[in-house]
Amino acid sequence: MAKFLLAVDRAGKEAGADFVWIAAWDRQAETCAEYLDKGSQVAVDGRLRSHSWEDEGKRRSAVEVSAHRVQFLGTPRSEEVTPFEAAAATT
Repeated sequence: MAKFLLAVDRAGKEAGADFVWIAAWDRQAETCAEYLDKGSQVAVDGRLRSHSWEDEGKRRSAVEVSAHRVQFLGTPRSEEVTPFEAAAATT
């Protein structure tokens, strides 16, 4: 499994971005780990999954996208770009 955070720019007057966790599986996960870099543009097709848990007595919940397909957009990475695994390890 590969899990990464996707930034989605807000349109209109609201500046900033929303962040969505993406979970990819099997060969799709391997491809994401190999080719995705911080700042890579992707299109994701999948389903929403929600889960909840207890954290220090507080109920927490989160929503993520379980990816069926991750399409790589833009140009291929150069050798100077930090690979996905290294970028994820430093955040």
